[in-house]
Parts: sequence; structure tokens; C-alpha cells
Amino acid sequence: MRLALGDQPVTIADVVTASGGGAEVTATSAARERMVRARHVLDDFLARDIPVYGLNTGMGANIGHRIEPAQAASMQRALILPRAAAVGEPLPLETCRAVLFCRLAGLAQGGAGVSLPVFDHLCAMFAKDVIPAIPRHGSIGASDLVQTMHLAAAAIGEGQVYYDGKVLDARSALAKAGLAIPQLAPKDGLSVGSASSVTVGAAALAVDALDGLIATHTVAAALACQGFGANPYLFEHRATAARPSAGQVRAAALFRHVLDGSNFFERAPRKVQDAISFRGLQQITGTAIAAIDNARDETEVELNAAADNPLVFGDTGEIMPSANFLTVSLALAFDNLAIALAQLGTASAQRSIKLMTGRLSGLPNYLSPVGGASAGFVPMQKTIGALQSEIRLRATPASLDALVVSDMVEDIGANSLLAVSKLTEQMEPLRWLVSIEAMLAAQAVDLRRGGGETVSLSAASAGLYKTVRAATPVLEADRATGPDVQAVHRQLWSRSSVAAMRAIAYGRS
Repeated sequence: MRLALGDQPVTIADVVTASGGGAEVTATSAARERMVRARHVLDDFLARDIPVYGLNTGMGANIGHRIEPAQAASMQRALILPRAAAVGEPLPLETCRAVLFCRLAGLAQGGAGVSLPVFDHLCAMFAKDVIPAIPRHGSIGASDLVQTMHLAAAAIGEGQVYYDGKVLDARSALAKAGLAIPQLAPKDGLSVGSASSVTVGAAALAVDALDGLIATHTVAAALACQGFGANPYLFEHRATAARPSAGQVRAAALFRHVLDGSNFFERAPRKVQDAISFRGLQQITGTAIAAIDNARDETEVELNAAADNPLVFGDTGEIMPSANFLTVSLALAFDNLAIALAQLGTASAQRSIKLMTGRLSGLPNYLSPVGGASAGFVPMQKTIGALQSEIRLRATPASLDALVVSDMVEDIGANSLLAVSKLTEQMEPLRWLVSIEAMLAAQAVDLRRGGGETVSLSAASAGLYKTVRAATPVLEADRATGPDVQAVHRQLWSRSSVAAMRAIAYGRS
């Protein structure tokens, strides 16, 4: 797979492809010409000794220190290494691949003025799968500088990389891959190492994962509606059109689609109306879909941005200071998305509890056919409560403030990476809630059928029902239900199952 930068917009799908390995990254001739023009502008300013941040001046609080033109190239190593200050375990290999790809996409915009030999060296590292191992902690959302400087350090043989299934020191890995360390031109250290690529790479992978989560949630909630015997007017298009809030029309259409072919819409209502966790499914899911769209849009803006400081304009020969590295809009998008997912998780938890409540569902209490003192699934409500609390915890906004650093120069930070990271963590307990809802919904369907009702499932909900029953049998007597959920969870979130759910919901895997 060859990913060419320069002619077409970079997409989240490109980042996902890059993260899997086995790809090559190239720059089109137009992109290479942009980088060459920008490099010429930097060289011209250096030759005329015009002060440019990071080219012939110090960085951050040292901005007042001037660097002689003859020393500008030799200073690059000294610029990179002290700023490779991130800590913690390395991010996963797939994320680090995404980070390197995102930095290459940013450099290809031409705003950094990186020298072509250094750009080509980074492309060669990607092709040989010599991937900088970037520590987990260090970004405040005013670029990911102390993390991306680990990328720059790896390019010159310092720090660690992923290579051949192991974490190795960068110099030996580059040698094993047959890659020579390039000579850095003036400003190359800042060009490579000052970017929001860690945040953007992680954001792209998170948005892609959310497509599968929303698809699976939708089918599980549809099965829950059938198991509960929810009011068939839930997704009626005229009611939806009466107040078409963000994502609501699309969500209602999605639910109608995944329920198509069932007898859900033909059944007489059991009640005049249901609890809001059922009745508000299109509103809650629609809000999440709209929030994902916003996060996707903000992520793809960053993927195709020249977010460098200073920003080099090769066509006009200008260099300007810029704060394009400050990713406030991205942080807010992911904070908002985390809150939307908390709503989704709370509603899932409530539907699961309603399914177990006999006076609301019309089914045996706790979904146990035994009756009497049988516990059925009711102990699982504590697990549901614990998972919902984890989800709510990670909905707390990350973007509210940041410490003032760098001798009062960097006094605003968006904590964008933290916003993305906590959302990624939030997805795991949400997946567990969806697994529990799917298992309880399947039990409810079996009990309705056992009671003589006709419950004809749609192709989508029947597929999910079969997945659940392949993992665990119908509950006919009290047993440990934790292992049942574990088995359902493994099946439901396998790569093939998620791809199937995405195909059902969106017509693509």
C-alpha cells in the first residue's frame, strides 16, 4: 500500500491504513516542490541574518538568544535532545505509526520548511517499519513538542524505536534497517519535532474505533427494544422530523434500517410510552453521532493543516509566527464527545436494568425463568453501575485549563491529547455495557418466545442474537453470569464481528 501525500486530502482512513504497517509514504512532485520552496525561504532568511524563531534564535524562554548562521545546523542536535522530555511507557506501536504518518502529512504541507533529505529519511523509516517509540505523557495541547521531539531524536539515532517486534535503541535499529542518519539543516529539529502529531494520530484512531462502537451499540439497542417489547412508534419519521436536532434524523433512520425485516413495527404497543432510555434512543444516539462527526471534522482539519510555528510561505517568501499548534477546537470536540458517550452509556445501563425489572418488561423478574428467590441477572446491576461510573469519570472535561510553563511564554494549553486519551479509555467500559445489554436482550427475546409471543428479528438483530448465543446459552437456572458476559464480550468485539456490525449499519466495514 502506497500513501501519497500532496494531491488529495489526508483522511482518517489513511491514518488507519498507516497504523497497520506494511505501507509506504511518498510525497507527490507538487508536495516536494512546496517543501523545496519553503526551504529556500528559510535559507534566504538565515543568509540575511533575519531573526526567525527556531532557525537562528533560541526556543521558548530562550527566544532572545541569537544563534550565528554558521552554528545553526550544528545546534539542531542540542535543540532536539533536551526537549525529548516525555515520560511513561511507549504508546502502542499502531499509535506510533499513526504519529509518524501524521507528522509526514504535516511536513508535506510545506509550512515547516523541512529539508528534503530529512523528510525522505522519515519516509524510509516508515517504509522499513522503524517507528519512534513515543512515551505516553508530555503534551499540554500547545503542540505535542516534548513527545514529538522523541520522533526527531529517533531520526538521528537517539532514544528508542519499535523494530522487528521489539523496542530497540534507535541507532542500532537504523543500522539494522540499512538507514543512514541524515545531516540536519538549520531548523530541521524544530520542523520535525514541534507538532500535534501525537494528538492527531490518536484522535484519528479513536474516531475510527467509534464507528464500530456506535454500530454495535445501535444493533444491541435494537435487540433490546425487541426483547423489551418497546413501543413501535419510537423511530417514527414524522415525530423525528418535528424536531430534527443534531444527528437525530440519521439515528432514527439507522434504527429503522437495523430493525427492517422484523415484526417490531407491526406489534401493538404494550404501553402508552416507555422510559426515556428507550424512548429517547434516537435523540441520545443522534447526539453521539453528531459529536463523532464534529470530532472527525476537527481531526481531518488537523491532518491537512500546516500547524507549524513559525509558518513558512514558500510562494511569497514570507515567514510568520503562528499558534496553529494550539488545538483548542480538537480538544473541545473530544470533550464534548466524551460527554455524549456518557449519555449513551447511562441510557444503555438503564435499558439493561429495565429489561431485568419484571413490572416494566412484562417478563420474569431479573430475566430468570425460575422465579422465587432466583437471582437471575440482578447481581449484574452492580457491575453495570460500576461501568457507568467509569464512563462518567472519563467524561470530565480535560480542556478547561493548563499550567503556565516555559517562563510564562506558554500560558494556554488545550490538553488535547488528554481529551483524546481519556475518551479512548472511556470506550472500553462502554463496550462492556453494550455487551451486557446484548446478552440481556437475547435472554428477553428467548423468554418472550418461551411465553408464546412471536418475536421475529431483523437480519441485524438476528445476527447479534446468534453471536450472543454462540458465546453463552439461555439462562435456565442461576449460574455465574460474569463468565457469560466475558464470553459474549470476546465474540462481540472481535475484529470480524465489529466489521459485520459496521457493514450492517453503514454498508462498509
